[in-house]
Amino acid sequence: MAITAAQVKELREITGAGMMDCKKALTETNGDMDKAVEYLRENGKASAQKKAGRIAAEGIVMLKTTDDKKKGVAVEVNSETDFVAQNAKFRGYVAEVCDQALDTKAADIDAFLAEPWKGDTTKTVKDALDDEIAIISENMHIRRFQQVEEQNGFVAAYTHMDGKIGVLVDVETDVVNDAIEEMGKNVAMQVAAMRPQYTSNDEVPGDYIAHEKEILLAAIKNDPKESQKPEKVINGIVMGRINKELKDIVLLDQVYVKAEDGKQSIAKYVEQVAKENGAKIAIKGFVRYETGEGLEKKEENFAEEVAKQARG
Repeated sequence: MAITAAQVKELREITGAGMMDCKKALTETNGDMDKAVEYLRENGKASAQKKAGRIAAEGIVMLKTTDDKKKGVAVEVNSETDFVAQNAKFRGYVAEVCDQALDTKAADIDAFLAEPWKGDTTKTVKDALDDEIAIISENMHIRRFQQVEEQNGFVAAYTHMDGKIGVLVDVETDVVNDAIEEMGKNVAMQVAAMRPQYTSNDEVPGDYIAHEKEILLAAIKNDPKESQKPEKVINGIVMGRINKELKDIVLLDQVYVKAEDGKQSIAKYVEQVAKENGAKIAIKGFVRYETGEGLEKKEENFAEEVAKQARG
């Protein structure tokens, strides 16, 4: 009998298995949905759906740049355990996802998952992911990706802690040499270590400044000593505190962690390197991914698990 697309879609929704696996299962079982589910389970292809509820908060951030360093991509793929994240097969799969993401035209993760998989264009990226889940027997999740492109310079890349943190920095420059590439890597290391939220003050939303002013003004009003000061002085105190906060969250305003005097800002460091190399350099932006950032990790209670097993 002919297998319809609707049947394949239904079986995929039930089992989470890949499209081609679902089609094969339905063909082998003459379209019997229940038997098709059993077929997939027996062949280890239905495990993805069973594991879909488990939190995948471990994993790896991987970076890839083109040979000319004009374009780069950062990808985060999550797994349930760090053990799998360190597995060579898992990392090999993530490297393939990186290759896919470097060339993709997809605007978001849903479009990315729906596009043809480079390794086998009869499958989608999602199909290939489901296949990997079935093989590894652990829930996995392609969480996010972001490309950075700079035709008038290069993209600097830095990976920290074997993939726990990955950073790409957009460096616009009219001179590219070893010294300037090292500067780009140092800025990327700064981003990894100091977690800036913005590249420059121009990126800081006006709403953020207004909200901070409200908070700081309320704090001053609640301080018996400071609340008695003239309005002009209070406004000066507020702006001084805001500027201090910005030095923590704005990359170019941050103190360069490698500065010998402990005072030089990233902006001054970049300016120094530009002057030494007769170049015009601008840090246009950055991407910073940290594995599991913002995800809730599942807490394991091993004592309780052992007790459950003992009780049968």
